[in-house]
Amino acid sequence: MSAPGDSFGEMADDLFHETSRRSPARGARPDAVDGNGPERTVMGRVATIMGAFNGGPRILSLGELSERTGLPKSTLHRLAEQLCGVGWIERDGGGYRVGLRLFELGGLALEGNRLHEAAFPHLQALAARTGLSAQLGVLNATEVVYLERIQMGSVRLPTRRGGRKPAYCTALGKAMVAFDDEVTRTVVSSRMPRKTVNTITEPQALRSELTRIRDLGVAFDRGEAYEGLVCVAAPIRSAGRAIGAVSVTGPAGRMRWAMATEAVRGAAAAIWNANFSVVGAPGR
Repeated sequence: MSAPGDSFGEMADDLFHETSRRSPARGARPDAVDGNGPERTVMGRVATIMGAFNGGPRILSLGELSERTGLPKSTLHRLAEQLCGVGWIERDGGGYRVGLRLFELGGLALEGNRLHEAAFPHLQALAARTGLSAQLGVLNATEVVYLERIQMGSVRLPTRRGGRKPAYCTALGKAMVAFDDEVTRTVVSSRMPRKTVNTITEPQALRSELTRIRDLGVAFDRGEAYEGLVCVAAPIRSAGRAIGAVSVTGPAGRMRWAMATEAVRGAAAAIWNANFSVVGAPGR
C-alpha cells in the first residue's frame, strides 16, 4: 500500500504527455510550430529535448539538439547532463541518445496497461467474494506500483492508483520479491525502516518470510505497512518471476485468512490466464 506522493514514474508520465502535445515536428524548431519560442519551464524544455529524438537520428550532437529544439547550447548541456544522471538519455561518442531508463519505463507502462485490462474483472469478483478491498500491483525495482484498487466497505485505504510502497512491508511486494532472486538480494541488503511494530526489518527474518511465501504461494501483511490493516496477496505467475500480484486488504478484525488465501490464489491464476489470452501469447 502506498501513500500519495510524487514518483519518478509519474514524472515520466507527465513528460510523455507534454512531449506529445508540444514536441516540434521532425527537423522543425519549436518557434516554427507555434511562434512562441522554446518552452520556458524546466519540464517544458526537458520535453522538447526528448521530443527531438522522435523520428530523428539515433544519436544527436549538442549542435543538432540545439537546431532541433531551438534551445541555446549552454541550456542544453546543463539539462542533458541532468537527464544523463537519471538515465533518460545517455552519452554516445560526441552526442546523446535515448537512455535505457525510458525503455524500461515504457515497458512497465505497456505491461501494466495490458495486465490491468486482463485483471480488472477478476479484481471486481475478488472484492465482491471477500467483501474486502482488492488491489493489483507490479514490481518496479524494490517498490510496488499500484495499478488498480477496488475499495469495499467504509474503511478508507491509504492507497491510490499509481502510488508506490516499499516491497518489503507489503503482501503484494513480498509476493513478487519472493520469486525474484536478484530483487531479493537487493531488498534484504537495503535499509528496511520500521513502519509499524509488526514491520519485518531484519534481513534474515525477511529471507525466512520469502522462503515461506515461495512454499505457500501466498504472502501476508500482518499490519506491517499500516497499523490495523492486514493483507493477503498471491503472485500472478506460472513459473519463474511474477508479472504482478493481487491482494485483498482490510481491517484485521474483518480478515478471514483461509478464505482470503483461497480467493487471491484463484484470482491470481485467473488473471494469469486472462492476461495471455489478451495478448495471444504463451506463458513465460
